[in-house]
Amino acid sequence: MKHFIILFYAWLIQNLTKFIMISELTICFRFLKGFNNLRHFNASAKAYSEFIKAKKNVPAYIEFLISKKFSKPTFNGFIPNLNEIPETNKENYVKIFSMSQRCVEGKISTKGVIIDESSGSSGTATNWARGLKERKMNAKMIQFGLKKLMGNEPLFIINAFALGPWATGVNITMSCVGISKLKSIGTDKMKIENTIKTFGRDHKYVIMGYPPFLKILVDDSDIDWRLHDVSFIFGGESMSEGMRNYLTSKGIKKIYSSLGASDIELNISAENDFTISLRKLLNSNDEFRNKILKYSGALPMVFQYNPADFLIETSESGELIITVCRPDYIAPKIRYNIHDKGQIMQKKEVFKILKDLKLDKNLLVEPKTDLPILFHYGRADLTVSFFGANINPADIQETIYNIPELAKAINSFCMTTNEDLEGNKQLTISLELNQFANRTPFDLDELSSSFINELANVNQDFREVQKMLSNKNQIIISFFEFGTGVFESSDIRIKAKYIC
Repeated sequence: MKHFIILFYAWLIQNLTKFIMISELTICFRFLKGFNNLRHFNASAKAYSEFIKAKKNVPAYIEFLISKKFSKPTFNGFIPNLNEIPETNKENYVKIFSMSQRCVEGKISTKGVIIDESSGSSGTATNWARGLKERKMNAKMIQFGLKKLMGNEPLFIINAFALGPWATGVNITMSCVGISKLKSIGTDKMKIENTIKTFGRDHKYVIMGYPPFLKILVDDSDIDWRLHDVSFIFGGESMSEGMRNYLTSKGIKKIYSSLGASDIELNISAENDFTISLRKLLNSNDEFRNKILKYSGALPMVFQYNPADFLIETSESGELIITVCRPDYIAPKIRYNIHDKGQIMQKKEVFKILKDLKLDKNLLVEPKTDLPILFHYGRADLTVSFFGANINPADIQETIYNIPELAKAINSFCMTTNEDLEGNKQLTISLELNQFANRTPFDLDELSSSFINELANVNQDFREVQKMLSNKNQIIISFFEFGTGVFESSDIRIKAKYIC
């Protein structure tokens, strides 16, 4: 009986969701304060409904469940125990079954379907199919989010994500053209610069792209950004608060991040003024940071998300498991592990800690919604281990932007571990100088020492490792001229590879 009641409830909510997507006013109701318990119940009901539908209608998922000898989860009252459902991921599901098998009824529609692909930054690119209804729904939410962040003034959006078959560039164009002037340029600095010069100062520009490219755009330009109304929206990887401060000091008005995954959806969660203020407080107050964050190292990105759209769980190892709760996805995602590390907290928990520490609540921007907070630490598989210290790209980026000389001079970086001829483990961090580094001479040895000391401040485990090392040569900081050495084959169109 519970099974049928929850399915009927999910059907009712999903159809109501379709109805309230009609206007911006009705979308606002989905984010009202005080309804988180209902949102979480809706998420469980909708996720269970999507599970049952996939179990009946998606050939790959049917076979996957048979291989796991799983039928359906038990219930705790009227709440399905979704954590009993086996996890899917790229290795055990996407790479095993064809795209058609992973679609409803085992086929891809002959029209209205967009095929895009992931960047392939972690290996071979993977193809994804997105149907018309899911694209329209996501476009509505992106448009709504943009207006809430940027206001109601007309926008001129410049899409600087990689164009062609890549998921983000394709979907940004389709999602944003309905609410703004839009020019999809891709990763072409000169064309972006010429566009701003051509259209002048009378527009409110929003440039979207990967963080490393946005920094190159600002540094490698004769535009005085302070004279223009330019904001950035970035995605694909994290940005340190140091980098945000660096870009705003150059004249960029606002900078926001959105979390997406080509495996799942373009816009799973996003920053806002509240989450940015929370991240800045975490950055400045160690006691608050230690009470809030579950994992050491660089600051995670801080987002809010709607659980009624995306049910997000965490595995025992802290990896994010996502179920798409929206209806009408042609390739359903049920408890899909994206192998990103994260933690989830409720807004009231954050403010309780603030109160317990006797910190002024006005240190945080008043949140407009009480949606749950996602702390996103980055890719779980982009970490190197050195004597037990786990070091990830966010640690390196934060270190760079905490040292002004490096913030100005470094274009990219990568890291690796190996052993020397005597079997001693070594950590090598390679830093790529940008094209303008030679304008300001500096002492590389001194900067190497500063880098190691600052990395020890950012990553506590690394600080302890230093005490164990008998040979300082086990930590190597290498500088490369722009586009040389390990950076010779870098492709600015896709996400950077941070493991050498």
